[in-house]
Amino acid sequence: MKLTRPESQGFSSQRLDRIGAAMDVYVAAEKLAGVISLVARRGEVVHFHACGDAVRETGAPMQEDTIFRIYSMTKPITSAAILMLMEEGRLRLADPIAAYIPAFADVKVLDASLDAGVRYVTPVRPPTIRDLLTHTAGLSYGFDDGVYIDQLYQQQVWKFWNEHPTEVSLAWLVETIGKLPLASQPGTKFRYSMSTDVLGGIVQIVSGQPFERFLQERIFQPLGMVDADFCVPAEKLPRFAATYGPGEAGGLKLVDGVETSNYARPSRSPSGGGGLVATIGDYLRFAQMLLNRGELDGVRLLGPKTMALMTTNHLPPGVHPFDDPAAGFGLGVSVLAELGQSSVLGSVGNYGWGGAANTNFWVDPQEELIGILMLQYMPSDTYPVVSDFRNLVYQALID
Repeated sequence: MKLTRPESQGFSSQRLDRIGAAMDVYVAAEKLAGVISLVARRGEVVHFHACGDAVRETGAPMQEDTIFRIYSMTKPITSAAILMLMEEGRLRLADPIAAYIPAFADVKVLDASLDAGVRYVTPVRPPTIRDLLTHTAGLSYGFDDGVYIDQLYQQQVWKFWNEHPTEVSLAWLVETIGKLPLASQPGTKFRYSMSTDVLGGIVQIVSGQPFERFLQERIFQPLGMVDADFCVPAEKLPRFAATYGPGEAGGLKLVDGVETSNYARPSRSPSGGGGLVATIGDYLRFAQMLLNRGELDGVRLLGPKTMALMTTNHLPPGVHPFDDPAAGFGLGVSVLAELGQSSVLGSVGNYGWGGAANTNFWVDPQEELIGILMLQYMPSDTYPVVSDFRNLVYQALID
């Protein structure tokens, strides 16, 4: 990784060194197996630090070309694909989902006003592509055992997927989701969900080519994201990091290995919501394209006006992602809307997202700044490594 002298881009080298020192502490305490952190400003990388192991069992170290499960950091990429098709006039944000996936034509909404029992009502309006991009379509993920809608997702999506993984296709997934009731009226509530998986299905339908091929031909190859994919081929497995979690007696335990990982084999249902792997360099190129208002090294994927729309808060007043009063949500990315409500340093207009294994990125247009953190640890909220990283980046910015 080519590094530029931090002072030339308004950073203090001494203060930037605090990032690596803090990440080293996480690793030394066996809270994390390994971490890579990167900071870039005005197109120049001013900080890169790799520490710890990618695979503890073999001693393989974290390196610049280590491949990570980026999970939900897939979502901004899928959202960009949808916006590219919008720019080509092949879909509109206001289009009902049912215009592309007929299973959504008869969708109902769970009547949440009832104290007991289950009753469905007709949506006030159909859920749209824009609702999918903002997680306001009323879909869910199935993570909450105590919620009726999530129980349906567990029974009709995840149970079948786990028991018959070779029979699940992207077409089957979006049709199955389309037959499930909505948790809320479209456009009214933020509910993190499989919306972006449905968007991947729409990309496949509208483009007329497999979703994974569209991403390869239209985003990864043009941007030079050479390791971004929905699986890790055999020849790249030595560079693939393992995922860890908290051990029963402290320390770390293996959660998802290398050769045994589902990511070590192709999937018939590439997940637009969480299925990609990539290196930190791959994601830097995608993030730099976003910061450059849709262009990188002469390749333009999106227009500046589309980027402005993507990174503007679209949620109704009083609605926030995960009830974070500082945050809004754009088209596939969170947006820092109220700095005075934030618990971490940043700038109004920051946008980005993270993944389930603590990968995270953000773009700061005001400061022409990108921060990327790559590690493989679940669950994601165990340690404040993401917020620590962000504070450490901004405290080092002196100009």
